[in-house]
Amino acid sequence: MFRFAFKKKKKKCTKENKSIKRIALSLYLRIPISSVSHPHQNSVGYLFHRTTHHTHSLQTDLCNPPKTPSIFNLQSMAIRAALTRRPITSSTLQAASRSISSWWKNVEPAPKDPILGVTEAFLADTSPHKVNVGVGAYRDDNGKPVVLECVREAERRVAGNLNMEYLPMGGCNNMVEETLKLAYGEHSDLIKDKRIAAIQALSGTGACRIFADFQKRFSPDSQIYIPVPTWSNHHNIWRDANVPQRTFHYYHPESKGLDFASLMDDVKNAPNGSFFLLHACAHNPTGVDPTVEQWKEISYQFKVKGHFAFFDMAYQGFASGDPERDAKSIRIFLEDGHLIGCSQSYAKNMGLYGQRVGCLSLVCEDEKQAVAVKSQLQQLARPMYSNPPVHGALIVSTILSDPDLKQLWLKEVKGMADRIIGMRTSLRENIEKLGSPLSWEHITNQIGMFCYSGMTPEQVDRLTKEFHIYMTRNGRISMAGVTSGNVEYLAKAIHEVTKAA
Repeated sequence: MFRFAFKKKKKKCTKENKSIKRIALSLYLRIPISSVSHPHQNSVGYLFHRTTHHTHSLQTDLCNPPKTPSIFNLQSMAIRAALTRRPITSSTLQAASRSISSWWKNVEPAPKDPILGVTEAFLADTSPHKVNVGVGAYRDDNGKPVVLECVREAERRVAGNLNMEYLPMGGCNNMVEETLKLAYGEHSDLIKDKRIAAIQALSGTGACRIFADFQKRFSPDSQIYIPVPTWSNHHNIWRDANVPQRTFHYYHPESKGLDFASLMDDVKNAPNGSFFLLHACAHNPTGVDPTVEQWKEISYQFKVKGHFAFFDMAYQGFASGDPERDAKSIRIFLEDGHLIGCSQSYAKNMGLYGQRVGCLSLVCEDEKQAVAVKSQLQQLARPMYSNPPVHGALIVSTILSDPDLKQLWLKEVKGMADRIIGMRTSLRENIEKLGSPLSWEHITNQIGMFCYSGMTPEQVDRLTKEFHIYMTRNGRISMAGVTSGNVEYLAKAIHEVTKAA
């Protein structure tokens, strides 16, 4: 019918309108404009002949163009022009272009990430004495990135032997099962009774974000209590999940240790049934952890108040060198019968920073509830990333499933932890022998990758400007960046900027 409708005497068509028709056909048929060259292809009849199955939608689109100007408006105008033989003037196109360019005119540059910005500044510095103690990634004693031997062997076994098909939405089942054993115990009754809902996540960040969305969906009126200070991205995660945030006391600036009394007061004063974010071990950024006895008191008070504990465990094994010891806080809560949540990551303890491998788990009342909760966690993951990446999961699964590789991993992760602990001792000794009037015992009292030095932002700025030493302005030192080659230089610089304090 459309061919018949266009058997009128053709009017003279300008070169401009021919171009517009070619553009319209190219856009609508999604073919290169160079292929729209045949005489019949330059006819509107050809357009409808090629798009018969789109005819209704095309007519609707042309009759009811969107109110907001877009690329489609240009396409629609071009097709209208081809249908009506009315020329599109340059002023019309310019008006449409102005509308399109104004879509993002109110977008301002995002603030720089305080941690990643440190690396950018360090890389731009040309000084041969520069030191980067800002980034939370392990380095060897030469300041070089490390790939563990167990990871190299797992990669060798995985390469060419396993396919790269999609994983299920919940991820690699074997990796998840082995990961749960690390957190809940090799012979955990919770695992045997299938009471844990767990999915593979995009490292610790992804696990926290999925849980934050789960909290918002199934406890929409709740809020999250976050320690002061905490890893800066925790605030971003719960903010973007639209979960209101409250804070609780944690760090004591004067002692550079745990403000346990204030922490307990906040736990007691929070409304019954509140959600709390806890660092399982190696608190970031302070390196300050409660003692075993303090964890027991915290767990007891949580039980009294009916609070929910969500543990972010990013450093299991990396903190003390012993994964069992680093999971003690979680085990205490489990012994007291809490139904907890847990985020786990293999970035630090296996060096799989770029693979984004982690796990999110929630302890449930029974197997039936665990099945339901897992299905909802998967539903939350589906529109975010559909399913998690496979390569890193296969590496973790291979290491933890093989007794020899797992023993090698335990040896290597202890080696990383021991080097960090050794650098803490060396840094403290080097500062103290310079005659510092300040106490530096907190360097060795703290644990994990970071040392919360107590230096002020102004002192940190002096370190950068005068000594080319880079760290975040809150005074957090990444002990992974401290080596036997730079520890003396670092100690002298710290002494110089703090001796008058």
